[in-house]
Amino acid sequence: METRVALIAIIVEKGASVDGINSLLHDYADKIIGRMGVPYREKSVNIISVAIDAPQDDINNLAGQIGRLDGVSAKTVYAAS
Repeated sequence: METRVALIAIIVEKGASVDGINSLLHDYADKIIGRMGVPYREKSVNIISVAIDAPQDDINNLAGQIGRLDGVSAKTVYAAS
């Protein structure tokens, strides 16, 4: 199956949703290239970036599930090829 490289940008405004994010990322661990999390204490948010190489449907499913969590926003950017 054809895969795509993408970056999922996640902004977490409610700390209670972190466990849900980690659980979802664990489910896709075999497709994740890497991830980085940065706490921004001055604004009380956490910023997470997830690099992933997976079928587009899997990327969309993961980003959609993350974005439906309370207090979480997620956007995806795809590599051109």
